[in-house]
Amino acid sequence: MSHITVGEVAPAFTLQDQYGQDTTLGHDGPVLLVFYPLAFSGICSGELADLKEHHAQLRELGVTVLAVSVDSTFALRTWSDREDFPFALLSDFWPHGDVARAYGVFDPERGIARRGTFLIDSEGIVRWSVLTPTGRPRDVTAYLERSRALTG
Repeated sequence: MSHITVGEVAPAFTLQDQYGQDTTLGHDGPVLLVFYPLAFSGICSGELADLKEHHAQLRELGVTVLAVSVDSTFALRTWSDREDFPFALLSDFWPHGDVARAYGVFDPERGIARRGTFLIDSEGIVRWSVLTPTGRPRDVTAYLERSRALTG
């Protein structure tokens, strides 16, 4: 299955965040949706720390950041408390990886989400998407460039 691409409607979903609160992706963008393999892993920790560092700039552009993994809400809460992430970490734990599957970024052999990134506009349309190889970190500055282009 290929991942969701530019011009497609982003699948709506509701997942629990690190505090056990429901978070819904509807048509309330712009939203930067970031799938990552696992909490506490080296590359993911670096990526989300970089995202944290640039979060204020994304908020200034009106972009909501949602980060999704197959980790449980308990693991996400522990990680978020330790790292003080200012954005929602969403648990795609059960049914295991359903949202990652809907976006075409679930790796069934490893049981984790791949590094898929989607910028979704206020109409729910994907305006930018990229799938980064699992062993390679993403460039958060690209998030800012694409967000600026989207929000004008």
